[in-house]
Order: sequence, then C-alpha cells, then structure tokens
Amino acid sequence: MSGFDFGKLKDPQYFAENRLPAHSDHVFYRDETELARGVSSFYRTLGGVWHFAHARNTAFIPQGFEAADYDCHDWETIHVPAHIQMEGHGVPHYTNTTYPWDGHESIAPGEIPTRSNPVGCYVKYFNVPEDWENVFISFGGVDEALALFLNGHFVGYSEDSCTPADFDLTPYLTAGENKLATMVFRYASASWLEDQDFWRFSGIYRDVLLYTKPQHHIEDIAVRAVPLERDGYTDGQLDVHLTFGDASEKHVEILLCDEDGDCIWEDEASILAKTHTFSGEAACVLLWSAECPWLYHLLIRVRDAADVLQEVVRVRVGFREFCLRDGLMQINGKRIVFKGVNRHEFDCDHGRAMDPALFEQDLIALKRANVNAIRTSHYPNSSRLYELCDIYGLYVIDETNLETHGSWMKNGAYAKDAHTVPGDHEAWLPAVLDRAQSMYERDKNHPSILIWSCGNESCGGRDIYEMSEYFRRVDPTRLVHYEGIFWDRSYPATSDMESQMYTKAADIEAFLKEHRDKPFICCEYTHAMGNSCGGMHKYTELTEREPLYQGGFIWDFGDQAIRRRGRYGEDVFLYGGDFGDRPSDYNFSGNGIFFADRRPTAKLQDVKYNYQNFTLRPAWNGVEIENKSLFSDADDYELRLTLLLDGRKIWETWQQGHHVEPGETKFIDAVIYKMPYLGEGEYVLTASLCLKNEEPWAPAGYEIAFGQAVVTPSKEEGIRLFDILGRGVAAPAYAPIEAAGNLRVVQGDINLGVQGAGFSLIFSSAQGNLVSYRYGGRELIEELPQPSFWRAPVDNDYGSGRMADTAQWKLASLYRRCIRIEYSVDDAAFTVVDGFFGRQEERRAKSVTVRFTYALTASPAATCTVTYTVDATGVLRVALDYEAAEGLPEMPDFAMLFTLSADYDRIRFYGYGPKENYIDRCEGARLGIYESTTADAVEPYLRPQETGNHCGVRWIEVTDRSGHGIRLAGDVPFEASALPYSPHELENARHAYDLPRPQHTYLRASAGMCGVGGDDSWGAPVLAEYVQKNETRHLAFTLKGI
Repeated sequence: MSGFDFGKLKDPQYFAENRLPAHSDHVFYRDETELARGVSSFYRTLGGVWHFAHARNTAFIPQGFEAADYDCHDWETIHVPAHIQMEGHGVPHYTNTTYPWDGHESIAPGEIPTRSNPVGCYVKYFNVPEDWENVFISFGGVDEALALFLNGHFVGYSEDSCTPADFDLTPYLTAGENKLATMVFRYASASWLEDQDFWRFSGIYRDVLLYTKPQHHIEDIAVRAVPLERDGYTDGQLDVHLTFGDASEKHVEILLCDEDGDCIWEDEASILAKTHTFSGEAACVLLWSAECPWLYHLLIRVRDAADVLQEVVRVRVGFREFCLRDGLMQINGKRIVFKGVNRHEFDCDHGRAMDPALFEQDLIALKRANVNAIRTSHYPNSSRLYELCDIYGLYVIDETNLETHGSWMKNGAYAKDAHTVPGDHEAWLPAVLDRAQSMYERDKNHPSILIWSCGNESCGGRDIYEMSEYFRRVDPTRLVHYEGIFWDRSYPATSDMESQMYTKAADIEAFLKEHRDKPFICCEYTHAMGNSCGGMHKYTELTEREPLYQGGFIWDFGDQAIRRRGRYGEDVFLYGGDFGDRPSDYNFSGNGIFFADRRPTAKLQDVKYNYQNFTLRPAWNGVEIENKSLFSDADDYELRLTLLLDGRKIWETWQQGHHVEPGETKFIDAVIYKMPYLGEGEYVLTASLCLKNEEPWAPAGYEIAFGQAVVTPSKEEGIRLFDILGRGVAAPAYAPIEAAGNLRVVQGDINLGVQGAGFSLIFSSAQGNLVSYRYGGRELIEELPQPSFWRAPVDNDYGSGRMADTAQWKLASLYRRCIRIEYSVDDAAFTVVDGFFGRQEERRAKSVTVRFTYALTASPAATCTVTYTVDATGVLRVALDYEAAEGLPEMPDFAMLFTLSADYDRIRFYGYGPKENYIDRCEGARLGIYESTTADAVEPYLRPQETGNHCGVRWIEVTDRSGHGIRLAGDVPFEASALPYSPHELENARHAYDLPRPQHTYLRASAGMCGVGGDDSWGAPVLAEYVQKNETRHLAFTLKGI
C-alpha cells in the first residue's frame, strides 16, 4: 500500500508528515478586479462528487486503489464536503464523554480499535490549468486522520480534524488527468484528543481547494492593530509582519483604508528577504468592539522586480485592546461582560459539513438575541465564522481542538490516573502544541478573537500548561483560557482567568469572596437541555454586583439532532441511540436555545432579556434608562412607549433624542399630558428601545431591550405620559354581567343537576365529580376534571432524579378516591350519604356549591378538596384546596386539569407571553393578550416534556373555530396552559413522533408549577425559591362557557 505504515496510526507522535506549515487564512488574488469580485483565479475547489469505497477496517481497503492505473470510475460516489455516515456508510454515533469504542474493544490511550476502524477511500480525478506552475491542496477539515496520495505517490499525512492540512502536489503531477486518492481513518491516536460532546463522524467535511502561488507570494500575514493609550485611545499602532515564499527581490505596497475606501496610512518597500515588518501609526482610528465593530481594510500589493503585479491581498483590521488591568478583563479600557453562547458547528441535515449560509444566519440570530460572544466549543470553526464575527461584532473564545473527557472522568466522577490524556505525558506534548499552533496561525488576524482556549475538559497537567505558554509567547495581545485547572490545580497559571462550568450563581459569589486573584467566567452555564434555562437572571444580577464575575457562555446554541424522514413521511429529529449507536447518551445532545432546524426556542425569550444592554424601568410619569453598554449611547435608539388597559393597547408613541451615555442611568421625562381616566382596570406601560437605523443584522425598528410595569393612574389627574404624537386610542371598558333569574336545581338519586339560561351542569355522586358542563347546547367537558399535582418531567427533572423523589404526586394525580361530597343550595347545607343526594326534588336557587373531598394515593395519607360554586350567570367558581400532610415531598404542580374536545384548539389569554414561561424563567416574558393554537403551544423539544405554561394569567379562553368554548379567569393571576396532550402522554413519549394524534385539549389552571431549573441537567435541583413546597395550598378561578 505505497509503503504507508498503518501501525503509525496509534503513535501519538505521528500526527503530520509532509504537511505544510500552518499560516494565516488570507485569500490572495491576481489583481484588484478579482478582489472586488471576490473570486480568485489562484484557487479551484475540488468540492462535489468523488469516487468512494468504504472499508470496515484497514484490512478491507481495496489493495492498491491509490495507484495511477487502478481504475476507480465504477466505484460508488460520495459528496465532498460531507460526513461518510451522513452519506449512508455506517451510522452517526453520539456520545458525550464516553469514548465510542468503550465496551467494544479494550484499548489504552494511543491505541486504536482494530476490529472496527472504518476507512473511507476517496478518489478524485482532476486536471490542472496549463498556466499553473505549482499546485497545492488544502483540506479544510478531515475527521479523523488523512493519508494522501497523488498518482500513486504518497504525499503526506495529517491529523487534527478541525484545522487545515495543506500539501505540495507539484512533484507528483502529470500532464493531463491526475488521480488524487485519500484514506480517511475514523480512528487514530488523535481520537483520544477529540472526545467532545458531539456526534462522532468521519470523512472530508470541509471544502478541499487546489491553489497555485505566484512567483512572489505572501505565505503568512501577522497583523497587530492596537490603540495607543495616549490621548484616550484615539491613535493606533499597526504592525504587519509578512512571510514570503522566496527571498528574491519584490516590491510591496501596503495601504490601510477605512470603510469608505479612504487611505489613512500607507507604506512601501523593496524587499530582498523572506520576512519583512511594516510598522506605523494611524491617527484618529475608531476602535473595534462587539458594540461598534469598526473595521479597516489592509490592502497589500506584491510586484516583482519588473513591476509586474504578482498578487493582491486584503485583510480586515480592527484596532482594539484586550487585557487584564486592575484585576479585570478589559476591552478598550472598559470592564467586559461576556454575554455568550457556546456553539457547535452543526447542521441537522449535514452534521458538521455545514451550509456556508448558516454561519451568517446563526450570527444574525445571536446578535438579535443580544448575545455578544461565542465560544467555539470545542474546536476551531471554519474561517467564515471568524470573518462574520469581525463584521457583525461578536467576541470569540477560540478553542483548541482538544478534549479528553473520557480519559479522566468516569460516570461523572473525577478519576485522573496514569491513563489521563495528555496530562504530563511527553509523548502527547508535540501533538497538543501542534493543535495550538495550527489554530493560532490560521486565526491570528481576526480582531473578534479575544481569548485563546487550550481546549475543553482535558483535566490538567504540564502539557496543557506548555500550550498556554505557547499562546502567551506568540501573542501578548490576547488572554489564555482553560477551565480544567478547576479539576487539576497543579498548574494554575495555565489560565489567565478562573473558569468554571455550571457553578451556581450563589457558589460563584462565595468563591469570589475567598479568591480574588483572577476574574471569573462561566465557560459553560445555564444548561439549555429541553425545557430549561431557569434562574438565568441570577447570573445576570451577579455580573452587576460582583466586578470579578465577568459573564459566561450558555450551553449551547442549538440542538444537535439529525433530521430524517419518518415512517409516515414526516420530518423527525433523531438523537443518540436512534441509529443503533451504542454506547450513547441519547438526547443529551439537545441543549440548544435554538432547535436543530434553527427555529428559536422559548428559552431565547429570556436569553435576549438577560443579555440586553439597557435596563428600562417604566413608571407612571416616565421611564428610567440604565445604559449598561460600554460604548453605545441610548441616543442610537428610539424609545417606544405602549400603554395597555387590561391587555389592550390604548396608546403608543415614539421618542428620540434621549441621551444616556454608557454606564449612565437617567430618568427620561418629556412633555407630559393628561389622558382622560378610562375606568378601572390594569394599566401596563411597556418601554422599548429599538434600532433607529438599519444594522447588518436587523432592520430599523427592531427591539433590542424592553421593560414593563403595572402603573396606577389617578382618577383626578388621569394618566401622565409622554405626548409626542399627541394621539391615543381608547378601548371600551367591559361592564359586569348581572345575574338574571334563578337556577333550576334538579336533585336525583345519584346526580345533582343545575340548570340556568343557556347552560347546565351535572354533579355525580357515583363518579364523585362534575360530569357535565353544557353551554349553548354544547358539552364542554369530555372527561372528569381532576386535580393535577404532576407535570411531564423536563430533562432537568430526569437528570436530578426529581421524578423519583416526587413520584407520589404522579400517583396522586392518576388515582384518587372520593370520600365525601357536600353541597349547599343557597344557604342550606347538605352532606351526601351512601352516594345518594336524597329524595328526588326540584327547586330554585341563586347559587349551588358542591364540594368533593378526595383521598389521594400517597403515603402518608393526604386529601384534597375541589369546590364548585355555580350562579345564575353560568359562572362556575372552582377552588382546589390541600392541607399539607407532613412527610410528603414537594409538588411538581398544583392545578386543575380539564379535558375538552380537540375541536377547542384556539387559545387566547391575558398573561405573560408570547412564548411559554415558568416561575424561574419569565424575565423576558411580557404581559399582554396573546393568541395561539394548542399545537403551537407545544415546544418541539427532542424528548417531549412539560411545555406551554404561562405565568401571571388573568384569563384564558379556549375555543373552536367558531368562537365557542370555555374561559377561565382568576381573582389573582395564576398559571395556565392548553395543550393537545396530557402530562402523562408527554411523559410517555421519547420522541415527538411517539405522541398520539390529538384527541383532546387539556386545559390547565395552576396555583404554581415548580420551576424548570437549568444550573445543569444532571443533578442540580431547582432553586429553592422556585420549588412548590409541600404546604397548604389554594387555587381559585372561575370557569364559564363562551
């Protein structure tokens, strides 16, 4: 096999052969016309269709297939870029920390599986343009290891799945057609260094480029653009270090231009060396930051001695300073707070072989959600991501492709031993440093990158410390991050900041009281698995009172699920184990604030609010604006004020010219007028800041911050508000409905009937419940109303074991026995004896009350009562009461559940929305009237779970298409949902496609559901203040047909 030694695959020190040195990711063009078009004739893509054979392991590789005379034209084909498994060869495999071979083959670090080590054999036939005197190839990303051949000759070898591998093809080219052959190994010794929490794929998954170089070519560019501290950072120091492929004479012109094309600095030199550095100062530069991503264009022209243009290069330049000063991380002299997100490079249809358009789509979505930072978890991303972060303005932690989680943590327990990789092992050090160098050299010119990360969850030791020292040595303009020193503090200087994962906000605060030598970030926090992100505001509040806590990065951007066509032709999203992949961590890949298809989840509602740079506090006579930005004035935005009366908009205005500087808090008062008093009701004032001008990531008018408050107007003064437009639209007040006539009460042996104008109810002693509520000739109740103390567990409940702790409440919700029935007609009270209401009779009454007492399936014994009171208007007052029984656990929920026909699938409510929210995740919700459907109320989490809840509900209506249905209203705000599935149906399904076709609508009113949690998803309980304790509880609301 052309002399390639497969034994080298298990040698940690064999990670590259004949691979060209890593270099900056600049693109070079023949002239400025090509540059303007963005298409360089120096490059050709080899992306597209390749010939392909799949081998189970190295023994099954087609012998000699790389030879020039071995005809592969009749082979199967595969797309490049793509993962082999996504193209139908083998299956995707998801595991979190466990190495994928665990339980299949027993191997030690460095060794590789032998029985199953699939190899992808790729072949591409191509011709080279006649004017190309030299030819090189660049593989943007190959997972896991690549052996390359051209026309039967061995060209080279490379590992590191996430940085480019370039090779010189020139010595092996022939005239006419050339045959490129590669062997892509799923496992090599490098597999021990790439144990990230993601789908395990293999193949050529990033683009492959052929390129040629001109005679005088810039091999590498290193740009440093820093503001000078004098004069308040108004001038900039620019250093441009060029490395050439030759030392012969050439002439170089270099210009720094602003966005308008005006040159602000230039230089030129004739060079007779392989390296040269241009240095100079640029006056009055605008500084780059995530808030204000000012960029300049560095234009470089290279000419030969005869003044013939060789190449043109353009590099985006951002002047910015990032450093530790006074114990804090600072950007351009200001304390930075990272409002970040971890982001895997993942597409539900193509895995990590992402459609380039998705990079821009993702960053636009993050900017709109007020995210200001990305951690490239846990490997270098495609260069396009960094280009867009430079342009749109997002800070980046660029992470080395290193994770060895399964080598030192077993079943969640710290287990560092001699097999921990890389540790202090000399054999692994060269590969570790190579990964750092490959990332640094490619990405060093991007101003968006503030921090180099030494990898993720690889314990600690000398090898990673040496990597951190490498970064400091080559780049003093950035800081170095590594979370692993939390677990292994033998080399604490590895990280310039204290970095931890999933530490509770209170514990961070306690830690910083004792350890004030470094700033602190959460490189992962608010684990967004399923219905999660509860308590995120605790971290936001901590950034405001503890300077050393400088923010964090949510885990993570999007669900890693794979879209496939289901059994019945529908789109389904599959997670670990669904492909028969074992071992697996199943739906633990679903941790996104976006779904796998990039639709936003309801969690994003709170993320956007917690990350907004302005706090707005409306009051009856104005609004206080706190500007938490570092560089942006509130005058860059328009202020919108909206007044609601009982949820209906009665007035709105826009205001400009509110000057609130960064770090300043100001109360905005303006021309005030008196609005006529519009009657009793709830007045809610919402203040929003919206983009005044269009941005690359959002149109003018897009809301970037809001605040809301209930205001109380004075009957004498009216409502004092800003009068800019001088107009308002009033809505008529609702008049109370007076009771008309009396109820007709029909007392039977088993049933008690209550009838009124257009409605009727039946209470049954046999069923121990309300069995009928007819309104307008329609039966509204399909099944017996029931007290509900259970919810479909969310992923955090599974992870913390909370279901086992509270399982009695599931039984209590499913199984109960009516032990007492009491009723009263007007003021006369009765008790049902032996299941009979008494003698049959009929009477008139103004109101009827029926109370059912239930014995719950619980130990110790417990009871609850449900009381129904109906009056002549048809309003049914419902009360659920529970007196705490000592020894029972906390309640997941305390609610009444009504089962209606699935025809009642229209929802309208006055409460907090528009997206679902929970007691610990409602900061970003706002009070208003919202409309939806029961189907849309279900958030499509990878594993079905509790969904659709709304806090602060004043009333909720569930109707059919004609507007008939039911309305619940509370004297005090309550929680509510209307779903096409019961809590138990949601709990029983492992995928959305396991859910039954909707037959009912489940309308729920709750005095309070437990929070969803989110500190982590494997043990952290819901914060104590958001738990529904086992204590005396009361729920009351009215129900009426409409």
